[in-house]
Amino acid sequence: MKARTSRAPVSATGTRGRTIGTTRWGDTTRAGGGQGGAPSRRTRLRRWWRRSRVRVTRRVRRVTRTVTAPGWFVILATLGATGAALGAGWVEAAFLAVVGAVLLVTAVPFLAGSRSYLIRIVIDRDRVVVGDEVSAVVEVENGGARPALPATADLPVGEALRELAIPFIGPRGAVQLPVEIAAAERGVFEVGPITLSRRDPLGLLHREARWRDRHLVHVHPRTVTLPPGSAGLVRDLEGAASRRLTDADLSFHAVREYAHGDARRNIHWKSTAKTGVLMVRQFEESQTARTAILFDAVRAGYGSGQEFELGVSVAASLSLQAVREGRERFVASQWSSGRVRPSVDGLEELPAQTSTMLLDSWAELAHADEEARPLDELTRQLARSRRPLSVVFAVTGSGASAARLQRAATAFDPGVAVIAIRCELLADPHARRADACTVLTVGMLSDLPRLLLRGGGA
Repeated sequence: MKARTSRAPVSATGTRGRTIGTTRWGDTTRAGGGQGGAPSRRTRLRRWWRRSRVRVTRRVRRVTRTVTAPGWFVILATLGATGAALGAGWVEAAFLAVVGAVLLVTAVPFLAGSRSYLIRIVIDRDRVVVGDEVSAVVEVENGGARPALPATADLPVGEALRELAIPFIGPRGAVQLPVEIAAAERGVFEVGPITLSRRDPLGLLHREARWRDRHLVHVHPRTVTLPPGSAGLVRDLEGAASRRLTDADLSFHAVREYAHGDARRNIHWKSTAKTGVLMVRQFEESQTARTAILFDAVRAGYGSGQEFELGVSVAASLSLQAVREGRERFVASQWSSGRVRPSVDGLEELPAQTSTMLLDSWAELAHADEEARPLDELTRQLARSRRPLSVVFAVTGSGASAARLQRAATAFDPGVAVIAIRCELLADPHARRADACTVLTVGMLSDLPRLLLRGGGA
């Protein structure tokens, strides 16, 4: 459970702030008076005038913020009716002035009692998957010795606003208000800060107080567990031993009879002496997978927003499987101006050190600009960078043609497996092999594991 407590509002109408050590005008208070003895009378008057003006300005600003537009109308109407009653002696104007004054005086008590609230927000988790819910509890405590009247609190949840009705709370009492927040879309949203509103029934006076307590919630995309595979592996002496046998490596497997062309340095002389036949060593090939996942973030390449989210889920599943298997990975998307992370050859590399960091990056991913480079150009740029890759996944939407993706895949070396995944919502799953790459058509996220097995994916 995460909990943070704000003991007082940050800034609002009807609240009080305090500055210690330095005044607004830059005069620093010191013990024992000024440097040159007691200040002169003129200096004391000037300082008194500055302090008084600041106090009056703050109080006037506090009062003006409290009055709403209908309240100003009632105030102006009351003042005008009072002037007409005193100047012209109109009885009707006097009646309107009395009614307006009664309304304003009656509205004042409805603003009292919110200054002593202690509020904190407690959420059960700050990372969820699309479709789940976040359970939050708003704890409200009356820290004063007087009862607190009912009030209405506004809880921002992303771009939405939730209204919480705070009941009557006795002295030193507390109440808990449960809130269920549905994570319907992928992204990042903020819960809080709470704004407490008090107003009279007619809406003449209004008072707000805001607390610092806020929480950031990451909504991760849906992912699916992919089958572990061996496609796209390259030989690496520091990699893991595989079932493939070779004549030169580090992991010893067994001995076999000498064949023409075998290196003499691999002859096992002890076995040769026992059998009387030349025997050579045989090793298990050490392999490592270096995976690159490129995601097409240009919205124009997808038929709908749901299709774009399907592409995000596919790319997130592939990258998450690479993290689980401990593969060397390069996860990137189109870079757009204004992004926090820098551009590398037009690509924005997503942090993929851990699963949590990777899923947070996919939650923060937004649409790229229309001026961003197309995916096929970025694929060729990645091939020119000469990164030591073994398998490349290019995830895009239904707007990209298979022929264009195959032409882009020809830039890679023959030893690199290129798999292009076209996300077309509710389409029949299909796998098509070509000389340069394999094109997979995914209609639902559940189609991805079967297509990878059937299409020879990693």
